[in-house]
Amino acid sequence: MLTLRNIRRYKVTLASFKVKKVFLTYILISALGFLALAQEAIGISEGLNFDSSSEKELWEAGQQNPYLLFRAVEAEGSLSDDKWDDLVAILDKKFKKKGTHLNVLRNIFEKSHQQLFKTYEQHSTFNDMMIVGKYDCVSASAALALLLDRYGFHYKVVETDYHVFIVVNHEGNEIILESTLPIGGMITAASEVVSYLEGYKADESVALKSLNQRLGAPKIDLSDNAIFRKVNLTQLAGLQYYNDAISHFNEQSFDKASAQLHKALQLYNSERIEGLKALAEEQASLLASN
Repeated sequence: MLTLRNIRRYKVTLASFKVKKVFLTYILISALGFLALAQEAIGISEGLNFDSSSEKELWEAGQQNPYLLFRAVEAEGSLSDDKWDDLVAILDKKFKKKGTHLNVLRNIFEKSHQQLFKTYEQHSTFNDMMIVGKYDCVSASAALALLLDRYGFHYKVVETDYHVFIVVNHEGNEIILESTLPIGGMITAASEVVSYLEGYKADESVALKSLNQRLGAPKIDLSDNAIFRKVNLTQLAGLQYYNDAISHFNEQSFDKASAQLHKALQLYNSERIEGLKALAEEQASLLASN
């Protein structure tokens, strides 16, 4: 017999079933999404030559986590995150007190130099920085950008002909983070910011002078710039592979340079990377024919 009590019980059972159905659907969609991302990462890595299983694992995981992607280059031996974790712990405390305050931005810049950026050396990878404190504009800008992301600052990483730097937009004002200058590298004065940026602005009629010159120190010659553009973290990781390829190219290890440039292109479809890859393959072919 259909009673009011039975009707209520039926409604509760139906509601419970609907909740379970929604929950199971969510779990299924999440699992399928994770599987799709994993398959995409594996697909991207197919046909690439990795130096080690560690590099391959970091590369694939790094498609969703840029920090791991930066750690993929020269990923030999045991990699520790202790220095990074210590720096983040210090900055987390500052952020909880102040939020996206100018003093927190200054702390990000200064503490990064104190904890990570010990010695400037051109073509220092992210792992060099984490292990022995050697850094260049790419690895240091990568660290700063990851931290700015973590703490919610609005910023852009700028790629130029042979240098990378960061512009932070803080309360409507642009601030330069020049990672290679421990003292004076955080530029806040409006006139100095304008002057700094003007020195790197590109002329569309100018071509890049050298494909096998690394991105490194701040520019001295302020004429004839070909590149001035915003890059994301994945593209910046591509430039780290590009820098590594240049070292091999200049040592005439053209096959290794080509392999690194192949990975760089997967991360950043850039004319400079494509151009050097073609040149490396040409040189490798000439070397093999002699």
